[in-house]
Amino acid sequence: MSLKIRHLEVFNALYEAGSVSQAALRLNLTQPAVSIALSNLEDQLGYRLFHRNRGFFAPTAEAAQLRGEITQGLMALARIDRRADEIRQGWAGGVSIATNGVMAMNLLPRAIAAFQTDHPGTHIEMRVHSSRQIADWTASGQIDIGLIDAPVPAAGLTGETFAMECVCIMPQDDPLAAHEAITPANLAGRAIVGVNGDHVVDRQLKQLMFDAGMPLGYTSFSYYFAIARNMVAAGSGLSIIDPINGKADLHDGVIWRPFAPRIVHETVMIASRDHAPGQGRAEMQDHIRRAVAPFTLLPD
Repeated sequence: MSLKIRHLEVFNALYEAGSVSQAALRLNLTQPAVSIALSNLEDQLGYRLFHRNRGFFAPTAEAAQLRGEITQGLMALARIDRRADEIRQGWAGGVSIATNGVMAMNLLPRAIAAFQTDHPGTHIEMRVHSSRQIADWTASGQIDIGLIDAPVPAAGLTGETFAMECVCIMPQDDPLAAHEAITPANLAGRAIVGVNGDHVVDRQLKQLMFDAGMPLGYTSFSYYFAIARNMVAAGSGLSIIDPINGKADLHDGVIWRPFAPRIVHETVMIASRDHAPGQGRAEMQDHIRRAVAPFTLLPD
């Protein structure tokens, strides 16, 4: 079976847009061209990919199973196109970075800018996704550098761990601002912004609160530390987050205090063991190490 790239692009656009008209707009094609491409793809595969209902296209179970592979395939092709453009235009090279969000807002932009000052003309791509997806992309060579939560969820990767002591953040006018450090007793009865309820930071906090015999009141979850900070700034409560986002000077009315006992968050910088590094990867890793260094714990 030989699938055409255009058919995969049509599948992807329909999956995201849910209608032929919207998919056609995204791809700059006519609606009949999209319908014909989908029909040809389904004929070639031998099964339906979408349920049609009054113009709305809902993916079948088979389409859901194909989605991840097709998305990764299209991204790999886009990466080839970008690399070919870099070579043709005489760029010094390109480095792709993917992070689960810890470093995306308040660390990587500065590290990337410093790297590009030292290496002008170098193209940088940064993506934000889940740790699992980033590990898969990095292991397959689609991403040069990944930054994910520990532990590393895939084989074929090298990893360097950055352990960071989390802090408690709060509005600057919160009564707890008068404390030099925050303890589980201080959080009893307070509204807490968690990560996702089962994140390693959430689990550590739950255990410490349980050991202290204190109730823990999660009122919302943010999934990203930087979003948790925005929620605290907006008045949603207190939060325990990493020091990169917690200590950032954002002039948003949020302050931080140490939390005791210690809660540790570990970020791992990963790279593929089986794919040759692209130009600039090692230099970019050095810039990331220097940027993270002020926030990391010294080895015991």
